[in-house]
Amino acid sequence: MSKIPKGRKSVGGKPGSGKSIPTTKITTPTASEINAALEGSKSPQRLHLAILLGLSILLYANTLGHEFVLDDAIVITENMHVQKGWAGLADIFNKDTFHGFFKTDKQGLVEGGRYRPFTLAMFAIEGGIFGHNPFWGHLFNILWYGLTGVVFYLLASGLFAFRWNKVLSAWLAFAAALLFVAHPLHTEAVANIKGRDEIMALLGSLAALYFSLRGYHSGKLGWEALAALCFLVGIFSKENAITFLAIVPLTYWFFTNASIGQIFRYTAPFVLIAIFFLMVRSNVLPDVQIGTASNELMNNPYLKLEGNQYVPFSGAERQATVFYTLGKYIQLFLVPYPLTHDYYPMQIPRMTWGQPGAILSFLLYLGMGIYGVMGLRKKSPIAYGLLFYLITLSIVSNIWLVVGTNMSERFVFMPSVGLCMAVVASLASWFYGVKLPQTTRPQTVIFSIGAIALIFGGLTILRNNAWKDNLTLFRTDAKTSANSAKVRNALGGELIVRAEKIKNDSLTKVAFLQEAATNLLKAIELHPGYKDAFFLLGTCNIHLRNYPEAVKYLEGAYSLNSSDTNTVRNLSVAYRLLGQEEGEKKGNLANALTYLQKALTLSPNDYTTLRLLGVAYHVTQNYALALSYFEKARNQAPQLADAWFELGMAYEFVKDDTNAQQAFAKAGQLDPNIQQKFQDRKQGVGQ
Repeated sequence: MSKIPKGRKSVGGKPGSGKSIPTTKITTPTASEINAALEGSKSPQRLHLAILLGLSILLYANTLGHEFVLDDAIVITENMHVQKGWAGLADIFNKDTFHGFFKTDKQGLVEGGRYRPFTLAMFAIEGGIFGHNPFWGHLFNILWYGLTGVVFYLLASGLFAFRWNKVLSAWLAFAAALLFVAHPLHTEAVANIKGRDEIMALLGSLAALYFSLRGYHSGKLGWEALAALCFLVGIFSKENAITFLAIVPLTYWFFTNASIGQIFRYTAPFVLIAIFFLMVRSNVLPDVQIGTASNELMNNPYLKLEGNQYVPFSGAERQATVFYTLGKYIQLFLVPYPLTHDYYPMQIPRMTWGQPGAILSFLLYLGMGIYGVMGLRKKSPIAYGLLFYLITLSIVSNIWLVVGTNMSERFVFMPSVGLCMAVVASLASWFYGVKLPQTTRPQTVIFSIGAIALIFGGLTILRNNAWKDNLTLFRTDAKTSANSAKVRNALGGELIVRAEKIKNDSLTKVAFLQEAATNLLKAIELHPGYKDAFFLLGTCNIHLRNYPEAVKYLEGAYSLNSSDTNTVRNLSVAYRLLGQEEGEKKGNLANALTYLQKALTLSPNDYTTLRLLGVAYHVTQNYALALSYFEKARNQAPQLADAWFELGMAYEFVKDDTNAQQAFAKAGQLDPNIQQKFQDRKQGVGQ
């Protein structure tokens, strides 16, 4: 049982003013009073909880009809372990999170590896029960998000109760949770089913802290057991929950009278669970190296092009760019418009310390850090909120480790809790300096936050529309992130997928392909070494029947990665189609043979290429060589009547009537109508 002092100094006036307002004198609450605040059983709190849960559903209800988008393919629709449902759970907990998508045991499938099994297990179980329908994924995201808002409210009620009276603390907690639930920055975590990892990491961590505090104030071990279980869920959902190893003791310092020994004692379970997680992760991903910088721009944004190769930013350039993006987070928290899921190169420019954006952001974060540290002595709730933000953001800030992208809106999902608390605590402190009647103060803060939440809620609903499907998302965000090579490439790829589903050469199909080509060209302009963009642009030109351009860009992709099987296959096809065009439409047999031989080098067992080479050599009257290619073609497709029929004609041209008749007979067995081609053979082989 924790010791609660009998009283403390009155709280009121502006921070540091030394003034207090006699009508608002507050003494330290008893353990039972704080427990009541944490429990949320009072009438105003029950109303607050219902509003928060209802608002979460209202704001995100328009996502229920949305499809799977973006990385949902990696963790759900194309993840073989998740698709197995219950049967895939063992592999989910024993392999890299992305193993089920890449389908390989190679370690380090992405930089640093990923081990987030809990949310994949959730998706597998949901699929096993309901089927892999996006409706259920979106519904559960909404419900878990609403529960996160509820837990945040209950936690904040207990924390603020240590500072303000029980009525005011409940309303301030409601204001903070209201701001959190309505904030448009959270759409990426909620509207994208894959964002479940962000939701569960925060929910598990906040719930763990909440139950730990209930255990501290009540002295009951059952609450501590629940805290341990919740933190286990949080950290196995996403690694950033590990930052709560600093948040837990910080919270005890700011909002309890626990001794240093007690703080260590209540932090210890979190440390033990974190160690357990790291041991499991290390066992599952034994060869993964954390902190190694990639040489691929899409995995390391701190590279610049010098000559024909990418080299790392200088230390000053990297840190200036990092602090510029950190400033963007604050900007988007205050003014969350426009939003985008993509901040990949070159959307965020390379910065230097001579540019105002980097300097101002550095000074802002320096000031936040200093204010937070100085607030340790006075146990200022504003300082706590700022330190919460800085600590939880640190792991994805790119200051210590490169996380693969400059920034992402989902990265501030957890840190935004701290900012919401700091904003509300700042308003409360400011209003305490204004001598209004005591009864109006909670409403004043609520009205201020409520007005902001109303605007933010509208922006959230509008932003949700962008997450309807991949095409809508990529088209929308390609406008906001016009200089992102990644979103341009993604839009091009999605347009090609849509075009391939249209069987005839309609105007819609051509329009999709032309739009794809435009975006892929921009992606290559932004990132001249972008293998994926070269590949997709080459493939796009195959569909457009622009075979010289197809060969050009697929050769570019091949030069960047000659071991990629998709590139090898499509380049072979492009060579073959260009060779066929050169021979049949332009009559240039020399070029035709050149390209067909290149195609054969890449795909030596391709029936169509072998057949076309037989035709080409027949036209050049090299009948013996033509026969050898027709024989190879027949060997690759002995079930095709055409292969036997054309082989029979090739035998006739070398005066081998016996084999010719046998080939014709075999062709007739496979296709009784093949004789029509025999009647036309004098017009040319295979015509």
